Amino acid sequence: MVTALAAASEVVDPELPFVTIAELGILRAVEERDGRVTVTITPTYTGCPAVSAIRDDVRSALATAGFPDVAVETRLNPPWTTEWISEDGRRKLADAGIAPPQRRPLLTISVRCPRCGSPETEELSRFGSTACTSLWRCRACAEPFPRVKER
Repeated sequence: MVTALAAASEVVDPELPFVTIAELGILRAVEERDGRVTVTITPTYTGCPAVSAIRDDVRSALATAGFPDVAVETRLNPPWTTEWISEDGRRKLADAGIAPPQRRPLLTISVRCPRCGSPETEELSRFGSTACTSLWRCRACAEPFPRVKER
């Protein structure tokens, strides 16, 4: 039998479907008590439009795994941070052409292109296709790419 934690951990992010909510650090806790499962999530942004889809997907995954009584709670404190993205999540972001945030950079001089690795990049827009990304371009290979905003 699959545990509730394992089932919830496999839910993919609706906006970045190649990475799970656990790998992104959105999944904060899964507790089983008296036949009820309570899942706690922290969205990447307070107004994240994907929260309702994540809730529905968590409930569906747990129901499929044999847990029909599920509550999904959203916790905003402490706020989500890019430090919560796992190493697998960072690798998957880079493999998908999204520049992952650095782990606790002392000083970020440049952002490396996830396609060619060049540090010759520039931010085109603080706003990307999702609330948690910005749009960048590589000057070396001329390819645009999203970058997860550091928080």
